[in-house]
Amino acid sequence: MLSIDPTTLSERENYKFLIGSIIPRPIAFVTTLSEDGVINGAPFSYFNIVSSNPPMISLSIQRSGGRQKDTARNIINKKEFVVHIVDEDNVGKINETAASLPPNQSEIELAELTPVESVKISVSGVKEAKVRMECVLEHSLELGGADSPGCDLIIGRVVQFHIEDDIYENGRINPRGLAAVSRLAGASYAKIGETFEIERPK
Repeated sequence: MLSIDPTTLSERENYKFLIGSIIPRPIAFVTTLSEDGVINGAPFSYFNIVSSNPPMISLSIQRSGGRQKDTARNIINKKEFVVHIVDEDNVGKINETAASLPPNQSEIELAELTPVESVKISVSGVKEAKVRMECVLEHSLELGGADSPGCDLIIGRVVQFHIEDDIYENGRINPRGLAAVSRLAGASYAKIGETFEIERPK
């Protein structure tokens, strides 16, 4: 077995080991509102649950050359955002939003997604997602070197769930109906494949 010290590697080499090992990763499509009122949208696969009481999620938004991305800046300024689950039906359009656009141009318009008003926050979501979560900023942290932080860690508290009727069953979300996709390495994605159950020890 290889044993490698990450401090001897470049950022790119560490990145490849991480995204190749920690798989599959759920994908959040995040909408935010800029200071000029532009709805921005971007996908992130450094995303997961933090807590269910209160309901909280995390996003790690990598910086490029120490520069904060529009999504992180908008969340920190506005303190609101919407997280959508990426699925087999919308993954093509969501992939289009990964294009690098200036802050005054909307990825939502580029991908021809449909804005839908939120209930408790001012940031709109998109209609094409089967699950979306209205969130408020709970915490934000700059991580990395003191001179040039490498990422913004965002903790959001969910204040409203929106779940498509067809996938909601007896208080649960049907995973086959949701058909979420996950990120692997490179340009590879995965669908939900074979599932199995193992009971926890009592």
